[in-house]
Amino acid sequence: MKFNIGALVLTKGITFERNRSEEFSDGINEVLDRYISGDWGDLDEEDCQTNEFALKHGERLLGAYHVCDKKIYIITEYDRSITTILLAEEY
Repeated sequence: MKFNIGALVLTKGITFERNRSEEFSDGINEVLDRYISGDWGDLDEEDCQTNEFALKHGERLLGAYHVCDKKIYIITEYDRSITTILLAEEY
């Protein structure tokens, strides 16, 4: 784990999809593991570098992934108190 994620919050859309599909639920667990290890998913190189800077300087972190054909974001606040997982359309 590269950083503390604080409290984990799932939006209504993520909760709905997790309850509807075990495959989606497993996918969320997988991308969360990737995220906390510093794999930022589908971000371009510039955004990945921004996250690396944010790790060192206490700024907000962002990851983007695809799970079961749905784009999701994972966002950790600058103070590492809360990490939110949301569907892209909930952003």
